Amino acid sequence: MQPAIEQLVRIPVDAVQIEGLLELPADARAVVLFAHGSGSSRHSPRNNYVARRLREHGLGTLLLDLLTLAEELDYQTRFDIALLTHRLLVATRWVRLQPATRQLRIGYFGASTGAAAALQAAAALGAVVGAVVSRGGRPDLAGSHELAQVKAPTLLLVGALDQEVLALNHAAYARLNGSKELSIIPGATHLFEEPGALEQVAQQAANWFSQYLRTELP
Repeated sequence: MQPAIEQLVRIPVDAVQIEGLLELPADARAVVLFAHGSGSSRHSPRNNYVARRLREHGLGTLLLDLLTLAEELDYQTRFDIALLTHRLLVATRWVRLQPATRQLRIGYFGASTGAAAALQAAAALGAVVGAVVSRGGRPDLAGSHELAQVKAPTLLLVGALDQEVLALNHAAYARLNGSKELSIIPGATHLFEEPGALEQVAQQAANWFSQYLRTELP
């Protein structure tokens, strides 16, 4: 049996190091990389809640800070999708080289601008990425060409009352060519703070990853 792991990791990317918290339940069969959105971090209580639920389903998690503290203070950098994508790709390469994770299937969970980075990275990596979930994300920022290239089954989760983001998700959903689903959480706003809303997000994400990350590595 593979032992459980909880480890703070530092991944070198160009001239900086990005930090992440890697947690693997015993005998994890996959690992989900979390790409946080603008103004958020690996300490996000919402994403940590989802990550705990995923681990209860036997899925490992890596909650990443794709930006340094200094970069996070720059509003424009938060929306630099190319930079976020580059760092997510480097982090994915790192995961594929580590003894504890190199045999695991890979999924992406993106929130806000992190969803765009997750989809761009999935488009670039093809079959390496087994599934993508977006929570209140901005998949439209990935770009029409990249969305059309995504092969990984993609679940877009949006609050029914988050009307502007919902419209953007409808447009992005139409551009996706692979297996896909747009799930609208009733009565939920952008942050899913309403009673039961985040629980629905976590359960649907766990179901999606459990379904699509069961197969062997390509």
